[in-house]
Amino acid sequence: MGRAFEYRRAAKEKRWDKMSKVFPRLAKSITIAAKEGGPDPEMNPKLRAAIQTAKAQNLPKENIERAIQRATGKDADQIQEVHYEGRGPHGAMIIVECATDNNTRTVANIKSYFNKLGGEPLNKGALDFMFTRKTVIEFTKTDEMDLDEIELELIDAGLEEMEVEGDKVTLYAPFTSFGALNKAVEELGISPDKTTVQYIPNTTIELTEEQMEDVDKLIDRIEEDDDVQAVYTNIG
Repeated sequence: MGRAFEYRRAAKEKRWDKMSKVFPRLAKSITIAAKEGGPDPEMNPKLRAAIQTAKAQNLPKENIERAIQRATGKDADQIQEVHYEGRGPHGAMIIVECATDNNTRTVANIKSYFNKLGGEPLNKGALDFMFTRKTVIEFTKTDEMDLDEIELELIDAGLEEMEVEGDKVTLYAPFTSFGALNKAVEELGISPDKTTVQYIPNTTIELTEEQMEDVDKLIDRIEEDDDVQAVYTNIG
């Protein structure tokens, strides 16, 4: 299965390792999950998954608690999850996921990045036919794990595909199976490194190194924005 940004994973994860960026993004994910489904992780699969991912990225416990409080307190942040779509240089199609408390500011910023760096913003829904939302769970394989057995156990929970690269295991399922797959993974005693819903391209394109430099300039600028949570493209 083609994966968004597979070719850029090392560079992207290196940037995300910077706490000045990753911690606020993780906290926003927790706040949004708590606003949507309540502050109790036992009753809110999305919040439970967000907390697991945050812990795997070493987000301090007090940061997690503050993120939940922001969603439930009297002065709750009005953070909302939104996404924007655009066409980048050389036919690259891009979806930008944001968490913002000011949609007017965020949309103006995202549009300006596309316009200034060789792309153009598109209307919401323009790329619906090019991407599919998937539940994506990553975990690290241990010697005690039988991956064939794990795969069979997870099929009833919606698992569509298991991808193995070294000791890194990635599970794919429909986004509607988010709660069921998370619960099944937990029941197997597996602690995920990351649990997300991602936009996976249905088909991918190949670009030259020179063309990729143009696209990277746009993507890097988008990812610098504090409101941006994730970026997906159809580049293979």
